[in-house]
Formats: sequence, structure tokens, C-alpha cells
Amino acid sequence: MKKYQLGEFEEIVLLTVGVLFDEAYGVAVKEEIEKRLNRKVSVGALQSALRRMEKKGYLSSRVGETNEKRGGKPKRFFNITALGKEALEYSKDIRTELWDSIPSVALDLKIV
Repeated sequence: MKKYQLGEFEEIVLLTVGVLFDEAYGVAVKEEIEKRLNRKVSVGALQSALRRMEKKGYLSSRVGETNEKRGGKPKRFFNITALGKEALEYSKDIRTELWDSIPSVALDLKIV
């Protein structure tokens, strides 16, 4: 059984929320992922991931100020929680442990 259940997309979203820190809201997270990973992100998938991780306790959110430009709708900003930080550290540790366990000969490959 997994200590923390964090899929690849969730991990990317969580890391991106950390990168953006106090400016992590839906559109900014989407744009940052698309820019850094050269990968399209659907708004629906992103919003689902953000809500799911908030429900798991990996993220917290707060509502920003209303804005006329947004039709009076405020932005929802996200931050990593202590549990979210633990989940990221666990994921990083597992990946590092796996990388470190690969025999060097297994990676001594040449592209033909």
C-alpha cells in the first residue's frame, strides 16, 4: 500500500503550486505547467486535480479579492500544506532511491 497516493499529474500540479507560491491559482498553474513541460493541460483536469488534492489535505486554498476584469469573480489561490510537502518528499525519495539502485551498466546505452 502506498504511503501517499500521488499520481504523475498530481505531483506536477503540486510542484507547480510550490513554484508559484502565493500566486498559484488555476490559470497561472495551467500556464506554468504548459510552459515548463511543453504539455497542454485541460482546465477541467487541472481543477479536478486541485480539488482532489485539497480534499486529500495536500493543498489548502483561499479566495482572493474580487476583480471587475473577471466579472466580479475572485481567484482561488492554492498553497502546499505540511502533508503535501511530505507527499512530495516521499515521492522524491522513492524516485531517488530507484535511480540510485539502477546498475550503471543498465544505463550504458547508446542511441543507434
